[in-house]
Amino acid sequence: MTITTTPIWLDCDPGHDDAFAIILAAQHPSFKLLGLSTVHGNASLENVTYNAHAILTAIGRTDVPVYAGCAKPFMRPAVHAPDIHGHSGIDGTDLIPDVTLPKSPHSNNAIVKMRDALMATAPQTAALVATGTLTNVALLFATFPEVAEHIKVLSIMGGAFGDRPDSAGNVTKTAEFNIYCDPESAQSVFSNPVLNHKVRLIPLDTSHTVLATAEVRERLLTGGTKLRKMLHDLLIFFAATYERVFGITAGPPLHDPIAVAAALPTEEIQWKWEEVAIRVDCAGDHVGRTVKLRDDGERVRESSLGGEGKEQACLTKVPKSVNAEDFWKVMLRAVDVSDGKYEWK
Repeated sequence: MTITTTPIWLDCDPGHDDAFAIILAAQHPSFKLLGLSTVHGNASLENVTYNAHAILTAIGRTDVPVYAGCAKPFMRPAVHAPDIHGHSGIDGTDLIPDVTLPKSPHSNNAIVKMRDALMATAPQTAALVATGTLTNVALLFATFPEVAEHIKVLSIMGGAFGDRPDSAGNVTKTAEFNIYCDPESAQSVFSNPVLNHKVRLIPLDTSHTVLATAEVRERLLTGGTKLRKMLHDLLIFFAATYERVFGITAGPPLHDPIAVAAALPTEEIQWKWEEVAIRVDCAGDHVGRTVKLRDDGERVRESSLGGEGKEQACLTKVPKSVNAEDFWKVMLRAVDVSDGKYEWK
């Protein structure tokens, strides 16, 4: 059987679920992980950059380059989530490997590195996956618009539509954290006509159907390695914060690796999709809210100069459902590949 390999770049803010996103992106045989950029979000840029290096070390993938990106949004102060992820971004275990960060983590511009790596791939083959705020991604497309045309897929974890009682928002009553942190960047991505039909969005409505239940956590522990213990510790901490803050008791949602899984070129995971236009509210009482517009033509908006402008809709694929058991089989196989690649001291 021929294995189709997708070049992938991961833009993330490593917290508890990002650890699993990194593992899936780095270890699935159908992905070639080109690099990883970090962005403000779950914790400070310094902390999430450290976490990215630490997780890659734990799975034996220190060959993957890591670049520190934006420390804050363009227009707003940075917002972090210590109540969910702790101060470090991955609190809850003493098994995180010790790593030494480069002396000048900003010496290599993350946006330029993303552009160079993605443009070096064959046209319409690469996937860009964003599991944090969209500041880096928006800056990439604004600075190098040719990248939007060149890539095949942009997969994003973010947004909330309230299709489930527990999925209206997780930072306000109507907004999901990643979009809320930098709504202007998100709106610039979802309104980019060059990305029409390329974007796949994993909102809370989807991620809240894929829980790290007690049964899943037991399956993860099989083998008893320190890597598995570390990941189990992270899920236990994440489960406790989700129960305390959101009242979700069956287990924490594993948001971010689902966005990685959505970029797979294989049919290992069963999905059902709808395609919609999306607007992000950037002002008023519902900042960060994502709204399905459900139209497939052009959206007309009033020009601030008194005329009338037209803005082409960027149609985005949003899951109507995903098979959670399929996902966990794929995710746990990636953990299997990661076992034994690092020797804990």
